[in-house]
Amino acid sequence: MKLRTQTMIRISYRAAFFFIVLAFGVAVPAALAQQLSNKPLIDITGYVIDATVVPATHQLHATAKVSFTALDAVPVATFELHAALKVAKVTDADGHPLNAERGQSSTLRVTPSEPLAKGDKAVWTFDYAGELENGDNSPVEGLKLATIGDPVSYLLYQARWFPMIGYLTDRFTADITVHAPTGYEVLGSGSTGAPHTERGGETWQFNWDRPGFPGTIVTAKYKEPTAVMGSANIKVYTTPAHTDVAKQYAQTANRVYDFFSGTFGPAESARLNVIELPDDTVPVYWAPEMALVAGAHMAERNNYRLLANTIVRQWWSSMVSPATLNDAWITNGMSRYGELMYVEDVAGKQSLEQAILDVSAGALAYDTIPLTSAGRLDPSSPQFQAMTLDKGGLVFHMLRYEIGDDAFKKALQTVLTTHKDASISTREFQKIAEGSSQQNLVPFFAQWLDGTGAPQFTNKYTVYRLGNGTGFRTIGEIDQDLDLFRMPVTLQVQTEGKTESKQVEVAGSNSQYVIDTFGLPRKITVDPNNEVLKNTPDLQVRIAILRGQQLLGQGDTSGAIEEFQNALKANPTSSLANYRIGDVLFLQRNYQASANAYRDALRGDDDPRWTEVWSHIQLGKIFDVTGQRDRAVHEYQQAIQTNDNTQGAVNQARAYLMKPYVRNEEQ
Repeated sequence: MKLRTQTMIRISYRAAFFFIVLAFGVAVPAALAQQLSNKPLIDITGYVIDATVVPATHQLHATAKVSFTALDAVPVATFELHAALKVAKVTDADGHPLNAERGQSSTLRVTPSEPLAKGDKAVWTFDYAGELENGDNSPVEGLKLATIGDPVSYLLYQARWFPMIGYLTDRFTADITVHAPTGYEVLGSGSTGAPHTERGGETWQFNWDRPGFPGTIVTAKYKEPTAVMGSANIKVYTTPAHTDVAKQYAQTANRVYDFFSGTFGPAESARLNVIELPDDTVPVYWAPEMALVAGAHMAERNNYRLLANTIVRQWWSSMVSPATLNDAWITNGMSRYGELMYVEDVAGKQSLEQAILDVSAGALAYDTIPLTSAGRLDPSSPQFQAMTLDKGGLVFHMLRYEIGDDAFKKALQTVLTTHKDASISTREFQKIAEGSSQQNLVPFFAQWLDGTGAPQFTNKYTVYRLGNGTGFRTIGEIDQDLDLFRMPVTLQVQTEGKTESKQVEVAGSNSQYVIDTFGLPRKITVDPNNEVLKNTPDLQVRIAILRGQQLLGQGDTSGAIEEFQNALKANPTSSLANYRIGDVLFLQRNYQASANAYRDALRGDDDPRWTEVWSHIQLGKIFDVTGQRDRAVHEYQQAIQTNDNTQGAVNQARAYLMKPYVRNEEQ
């Protein structure tokens, strides 16, 4: 773990919340009442589930025995259950039928025979079945989270394929029995041994006996699992299409797992199954003892960041979870920062700094509410993901440099030790960080968790020559636009002789500093190593492009183009913004305007570098579509000459040289 003992920094965004309260003070009680009304009335402690998957007909048949405790008076209990699943009956522990009716979306309202009082324990049994083939009726619109079919069936916990509450926050135990046809491998959390054969198929048992988030099941015709010699506890399951990458993927998974074990201590379980998912669902997913990755990403041999982000969840999501969704920045943020720590370990400090720039755009893309209010957002929304993952990750990055490497590592290990198999709140985390560092971190957490906004630094300075040839004195002032901001910031001073660094305590909108150097200062840079999340013109370009890409993914092409044009206002030479505009226009078959945008990308700042090779390829495709083969061939040759094979660009160009691009009607 490459940690530094210096106090360094990173910056996020959190002050507007108090202005919202002041501006809309009358509405606060109503908002608070709504928040209280959404508080779970029950705490599910355990499941006993018996499920049968029928790939031939896409059917799931299941019985779920749910044990729970009433947290308050419960006249009606509301569960979440995939809307494609039809409930045949619900009974209480005595076998009495209970009234169950569907609510909005994937909710299921069950009325007990008699209202439950606070502290009452109950066991209800749900019998249900349904067809799960496509993404219809998914609890998360636009995401296919459960499917029964051949050769792969998957039931992700997020799909709500069993009655549940408190997604990501309500921990439970689970004893799950799965019946599947012979020839399928069934994978879950806490396997209790080999399957036993029954008439027409096999029965698999999974038992997870500690509070957590089991409940993800994958049933597929996988090849024999791949493992690294001497590390049989980590296995990689792939379809025949990706057998060739399984060995390398297993090696990478072992390196990632060993790194996190050395950094955080042992995981809950020594076993980990890395499992290929189809490409029609989420890119990655996690469950206890499981890291699920879409096949297309397994084929990307160098995409170790995605795997690291998923494996680290065995510590920061499975072992410890957020007390509420307002605390989700802790686990989501550490999954992102764990990924970045691994980048630093395998690729060095410079790669970490570049990765930080990528994450910073997401951190500021939806800078509207404090992190500690993120629970009001849909946990599947881009806003929630960007805030808790990216901004949360940068909060950890800044905390590392604020308190020093040793205290940072001690704090993380203490959290995992004291809250193992349990949840943690933001205030509990802050208390641990203060205890590990022996520092008052109230200003730090107030800025980054309870406020919004990132500083935009300007640096003004004057250099004076000291007498008797003893050197130079620089007197300067750092200005920034957050009045309550307070953190140490690194200044890098480049002189005629050498480069020196000094930390300056930046407090308020104006902070003065004095630096003595032997050589004449040529340039002074604020936060040269991206230790602080800060607003810059370049970052505003990245943010606008990110928003545009997300709007494009949602089908809002006009909104996407508007964001890309906003990026061009901030940087008229942005190759990436022009390239993205070209993509949108190409999708709309506006070939002339698209070609103009790709040419602007080629004339731009060449950031990132891959925009050059892919602009040539896209121009070639336009010429092929419009019947100008000679011009298309020239563009493909130009692409090959860049020798940039990002995302297989050169391979694609060579393929189009052999056979012209033809646009499908659906494209």
